[in-house]
Amino acid sequence: MKIRWYGHSCFMLEDGNGVRILTDPYGSHIGYELPELRADGVTISHEHSDHNNISPVISNTTIIRSPGEYEIKGVRIIGIETDHDSVGGAIRDKNTMFIYEMDGMRVLHCGDLGVIPPQEIIDAVGHIDVMMVPIGAIYTIDDLEARELANIIKPKVVIPMHYKTPKLKMELCTLAPFVDAARDCRIHNINDCECTIQPISLGEDRVIVLRPFDAERDEDKE
Repeated sequence: MKIRWYGHSCFMLEDGNGVRILTDPYGSHIGYELPELRADGVTISHEHSDHNNISPVISNTTIIRSPGEYEIKGVRIIGIETDHDSVGGAIRDKNTMFIYEMDGMRVLHCGDLGVIPPQEIIDAVGHIDVMMVPIGAIYTIDDLEARELANIIKPKVVIPMHYKTPKLKMELCTLAPFVDAARDCRIHNINDCECTIQPISLGEDRVIVLRPFDAERDEDKE
């Protein structure tokens, strides 16, 4: 499976059959500009403009905006409702975490998770191989809560997202506190927007740090 990070909470997941699922595409007001994209499916964790901009998607696509079970060209997708804040969604409403079953792995995109979920939701999530988790605080859980969630769910690979990066105009915390909190893990700081993960190469307790997609630098990969 190929995983490409477009910045913020936006990833393109592509399985071995070429099926592409886009997560949480953002509007250009956040400081980054999405290129035109082709995707078989788009998942939207919540209806905020830094997560629900589908205009860059130029192909016919299936858009998933709510909890439930779905299938797109052999990729099973499970949406689980969580809270966007620590008061039951009263401030920022609800959030949907999505699980993608691709290439024999289970990938969890936490969306704008605002609080560590209760045990019944953890049980519903089940086994996870790769977890994309917000770490930037302010609108989501912070670095320490992200680490605590990883210790609870125990994914083999963690990819941090939704934190302050050079072009991002939103005020979020930076990557550094999370890296410090995860210092006993194997941290792979990849100077690329994309990585490839296979079941045989998952390993244990790995943190993969991607850099956001840059149109000038990465356009030849699209």
